[in-house]
Amino acid sequence: MTGNRRPTIKTVAARAGVGRTTVSRVINGSELVSADARARVLAAIKELDYVPNSVARGLVTNRTNSVALVIPESESRLGSEPYFAALIRGVSGALSKTRTQLQLMLVRDQSERDQLAESVATSRVDGVLLVSVHAHDQLPGMLEEMGLPTVLAGRRDENEPLSYVTADNTGGATAAVRHLLDSGRRRIATITGALDMDVGRSRLEGWRAAHAEAGVAADERLIEVGDFTEESGRRAMRSLLERAPDLDAVFAASDLMAVSALSELRRQGRQVPGDVAVVGFEDSVLARHTNPPLTTIRQPVEELGRMMAAILLDEISEVASAERQLTLPTELVVRESS
Repeated sequence: MTGNRRPTIKTVAARAGVGRTTVSRVINGSELVSADARARVLAAIKELDYVPNSVARGLVTNRTNSVALVIPESESRLGSEPYFAALIRGVSGALSKTRTQLQLMLVRDQSERDQLAESVATSRVDGVLLVSVHAHDQLPGMLEEMGLPTVLAGRRDENEPLSYVTADNTGGATAAVRHLLDSGRRRIATITGALDMDVGRSRLEGWRAAHAEAGVAADERLIEVGDFTEESGRRAMRSLLERAPDLDAVFAASDLMAVSALSELRRQGRQVPGDVAVVGFEDSVLARHTNPPLTTIRQPVEELGRMMAAILLDEISEVASAERQLTLPTELVVRESS
């Protein structure tokens, strides 16, 4: 074990050289386990000082052919942000080739978190896809402790122990700001995503990295924190213009925030890109229908969803013996806003 992380069913399975199903059978007293496998599991439990929780005891070995896509956000956010729709399309497309059903679960408060725990405890799902991961969210740790196959969209930090698929957020943001610097912009502001999310911190890191690469001082006063929502982009743009009216470019960490930044710039009489260039991140459908069309970083959201589903299916079938952690490439798409 590393750090203070508690052992899970998956840890025991790895130590004993068996699958999670075998560990679950031993914990639940099933006779469908060989004497050798039982001995190795019991030895691993003792070595790791593993204490099965009620959920681990309740896990059964029969498959439900159902997985949960868990999104800890509100219905309004789910409906307003193109990212979620694209991700769901990718997951659904991958699962449509199998007999696996998809359950969409919004987890917004403790009661809904308890409902998810009950679904896992009563084995109503074989695995979980978890989206919109915040640093202090209890869900990833809860699922890890349960030993349930889990794949994240993104990660909590660079030491994430669970399987995940993410985009090259730092590299994409670096490319966005490098493009602005190469076009002669020097007062480049950024509207970040939520900084309790790795995606928000990584895109801010890219903003800093591009400045360092170009030998241009990054003015930390040109950073305004958003949370990927339309309203936060508008509010951040307003604050930036009040604080730094001489800014000549903005990199927003999502297309939705970039669109609302464009709206606020227009409201204040700024020409885009003449006065202020704007670049977003995602290349959602919004980017092609703004005025002017939005320069952005394309991230393969549907592919991200497909890969998450594929990895989860491998973990459920125990084809994968270790966590898989993938970073998908991003691409700069230049349009008329920069």
